[in-house]
Amino acid sequence: MWPEIEAAKKEHRRELSLSGSEISKRIDDSGLDITLFSLSELNYLSLTDTNVHKIPSEILKLNNLQTLILHSNKIKYCDQNIFKLPKLKVLDLSRNLLTSLPDNITTLLQIVSLNLSYNKLDAFSILSNCTKLAVLDLSNNNLKLFPNVCFDYMISLSEIKLHDLSENCIKVLPGELADCHKLKEINLKSNPIIDRRLKKLIEQCRTKQIVDYVKQHCQKSERRLHENKNLQHKAQGNMDIKKAYEEDLFKYNIHIKPSNENIKIIIHDSVKLVREHITCCIINKIAFTEDLFKKFIQLQNRLHDKVCDKRNIATIATHDLKKMGVGIVKYTTFPPDELKIKPLHRSSEMSGIELVTKLQSEANNLRKEKKRNTYSGIHKYLYMVEGAVLYPCLLNKDDNVISFPPITNSDITKIDVSSTDILLEVTSKLSQKTCNNVAEEVLKEIVYLFEKDLEIQQVKIFDNEEKLKMIFPSRSDLNFNPESSIKIIRE
Repeated sequence: MWPEIEAAKKEHRRELSLSGSEISKRIDDSGLDITLFSLSELNYLSLTDTNVHKIPSEILKLNNLQTLILHSNKIKYCDQNIFKLPKLKVLDLSRNLLTSLPDNITTLLQIVSLNLSYNKLDAFSILSNCTKLAVLDLSNNNLKLFPNVCFDYMISLSEIKLHDLSENCIKVLPGELADCHKLKEINLKSNPIIDRRLKKLIEQCRTKQIVDYVKQHCQKSERRLHENKNLQHKAQGNMDIKKAYEEDLFKYNIHIKPSNENIKIIIHDSVKLVREHITCCIINKIAFTEDLFKKFIQLQNRLHDKVCDKRNIATIATHDLKKMGVGIVKYTTFPPDELKIKPLHRSSEMSGIELVTKLQSEANNLRKEKKRNTYSGIHKYLYMVEGAVLYPCLLNKDDNVISFPPITNSDITKIDVSSTDILLEVTSKLSQKTCNNVAEEVLKEIVYLFEKDLEIQQVKIFDNEEKLKMIFPSRSDLNFNPESSIKIIRE
């Protein structure tokens, strides 16, 4: 018998702590001393910082235990008898190697504090009967679904005050979280939460705002399963609920329609010398409000600065399809004095060289007026066409210039709050993949901006001999990660 156990038995102790390298050496030599479990008077047992890998079933003999501390060991398997201890209020199994737990964890009727942090758990049993639970720490595990942590029985945990689920793989939160009326602190940091507004609140550690947001915007798990007929059908029989729920993670859809044969882009060989690559698609049935339109323009500017690296990587343009008209659209070049365009927000047509010269003059005057050393707005992109002998441009069916990348669009096809169908244009010097990647990012951000499904139509691009060069989006495009919450539906 270990001397610590012998002393505890002799003195009728109610508390015992075993820890450190000496205890580990004994466990290596002869295993855990089984007489430990004869100390039936113990109400506190701590066995920590050892290499013990399993707690024997004999632990059930310690039927007066109220606190069991087993952190920082090598425990890979948790005997179900631990969860049968009738008086257990505090259980700490943190910093072990647990990958799963027995289903009977829910029988801990007196449990107040449960710490399972820093393990390898990827699922967790429903705690419907643990109504006294106040502190639950599941941080630093591999949990993927919040409902598998508490599911629709969250309301049963109305006493919970501290809930730590940080450093997991959780994407969505259940509405039941708002039913934990005594919740004072919830930590969900470092999870791939899909809802970006919610994620921001989480990073700011604002528990009340998180709960309020969940109450207003997150469906309850039971409602989600029963209201969604397709999901309910998939969940019937032997299908795993987790799989069904993962399929419900998609918050938005992008519907891809086949190309409209009435519109196609033809690339002339001359653009290979200046700005070779272009990607286009049509965004259908956009519904702007004044506020959304303003945010849409701001989004385009932000993407130009970040994703497009201030237009060095690519340039984005949007055109009102009704104003542009259907037909053959040409991507070509002109010498600076031959390109004719009515620039965005300008009242008259001018040549390319006139526009660039005028913009340069405006930039210099503005810089002097504001006493700045740098240009702003459209003026900061002028260096990209400095000294060019050919300017790239897009012509509509009437041979009017509708785009002069990377400088400006034409005023004749500009979008406004009444626009419903939009041609998205992305051009680049670098590669076709660059154009496609930027276009994908634009479409993704539009979905997030409008917070609704999006319908887009493919556009075909042909070479100068009208041989098909590419189509966007093809089946190799828009393959977003599940974290995006966007599902692609192809016709």
